Amino acid sequence: MNIVLIGPPASGKGTQASKLAKTLNLYHFQTGQLARDLAQKDPRIRKIVDSGELIPQKEMTKYVIYYLKTHLTKPDGIVFEGYPRFISQYKDLKEFLVDKGGDIDVVISLMVGEEEAVKRISSRRVCSKCGRVYNLITNPPPQGDKCECGGKLVQREDDEPESVRTRFQYYHDNTKELVNFLQKKGLLISVDGERSIEAINKDLIKIVERRIGGKD
Repeated sequence: MNIVLIGPPASGKGTQASKLAKTLNLYHFQTGQLARDLAQKDPRIRKIVDSGELIPQKEMTKYVIYYLKTHLTKPDGIVFEGYPRFISQYKDLKEFLVDKGGDIDVVISLMVGEEEAVKRISSRRVCSKCGRVYNLITNPPPQGDKCECGGKLVQREDDEPESVRTRFQYYHDNTKELVNFLQKKGLLISVDGERSIEAINKDLIKIVERRIGGKD
């Protein structure tokens, strides 16, 4: 079972991907963390990431597939958080997974409005050590200003309201072709992301269970 979970900034996809992975015993693949890891090693990529832009499509696909080949014994049982974003990436990932005996079993889009995204992000904190994301209101950390792993929680520079609005529009501009492509093929399931974490998680579990049972 391979699940793709997409959504704009502050849609809660990181939180939901983490919960799905833990509940269903799947591997949580964090595209954003991979990009940050690459940025630490490559000044050119760091410049791209710091500017809030995306690593070029084909290049990112190369990094993702290399990661899957080198870190996982079998590319199956994965929750992909925030990837793919483009049709070409979807097709390349699907081809790779099918070649290894897997597939993309379900694509879920978490839907939130722009103002909700701005409100959520102002309360967001990120672990400087493991990259885990918390929200001081909806998903507070268990240890005040520290992550479960012990890392210090920080607020990202690009979490200012105007930056959020820009990133929100940037997300929709870049993913609309993939969303339309998946909708036309009946491969995309949209979920209301402006609810409690628990309510959304229950819906996601039901969606995945129906796919496993072959009801969709």
